[in-house]
Amino acid sequence: MTVRGHLAQVQASTAGSRVYGEPYETPAGTTVIPVARVSGRGLTATPVGVFAIHDGKVTWEPAVDVNRIVFLGEFIGLAAAVIATLAVLRRPPWPDLSRRSGAGRRS
Repeated sequence: MTVRGHLAQVQASTAGSRVYGEPYETPAGTTVIPVARVSGRGLTATPVGVFAIHDGKVTWEPAVDVNRIVFLGEFIGLAAAVIATLAVLRRPPWPDLSRRSGAGRRS
């Protein structure tokens, strides 16, 4: 199957939610086709990755949003800190049954 066939197949399966940029060739002889996801009536485009064609082989290189990964990690860390703080500050509803030295004993 040709590259155009692959692109037509991908476009048909995504129902127009992806946009393909103009292909360009690198000095090493690789043809690069950028791909973006369009949302919000075409107002925002988010990079998804690129198709790289070299020596007749097509490979997909996904775009990784590092900021999204970092934000998710910070959110999970904050949630864990809040839960741990609430667990430490909130006392259990049952009485304290631990034995303390000298407290509560009569001589």
